[in-house]
Amino acid sequence: MVTIDEPSLANVLGLMALVSYSITLLPTILRIVFPRTKETGIPKLLLKHRRSIGIISFFLALGHGLLMIQKRNFDFFDIKTFWIYFQGVSIFIIFTLLSITSNNWSVKKLKKNWKQLHKLTYPAMVILIWHISDKMSGHWTYLTPISIFAISIITVLFIIRLWIEHQNKQQKNSTKVVKAELAERSTSTARLK
Repeated sequence: MVTIDEPSLANVLGLMALVSYSITLLPTILRIVFPRTKETGIPKLLLKHRRSIGIISFFLALGHGLLMIQKRNFDFFDIKTFWIYFQGVSIFIIFTLLSITSNNWSVKKLKKNWKQLHKLTYPAMVILIWHISDKMSGHWTYLTPISIFAISIITVLFIIRLWIEHQNKQQKNSTKVVKAELAERSTSTARLK
């Protein structure tokens, strides 16, 4: 049976971290899944502030984590602790890497690797679903359904984005093939004349 507890400050910070993290994923999702939002300027505005919002998300997650460490009295010398809190630790490591490299200097130094590193945000999305459902199992707060709903919606929209990108890529590839065939036919026809 699920009991509904009062949310703690740690829960509130966790939700705020989740919401701000979700906002960092929105610019590309909106541009691809809802192309008309380009006209509103919202994706461009979110993209402009994505790094700052991501860093805010990191600090909110840091606050969430520190409060949870204090509340649960973690024993960092017990390997079971890391296994039990694997999802939270993994997400925190990813958020740390992303926030440390969310600056122009890192983009210049890491070059192509910067983009690869920042793709870690996508596994974080999946780990967050696992983290929320596992840690809140059996003792929900009023914020738990909001958290599950928010991360589920952003994940579904991300999957739709991937599907649309895949469809567009296939369409471009088939167009290239048709153009190549037409060029080949044109060249063959010109040789016959």
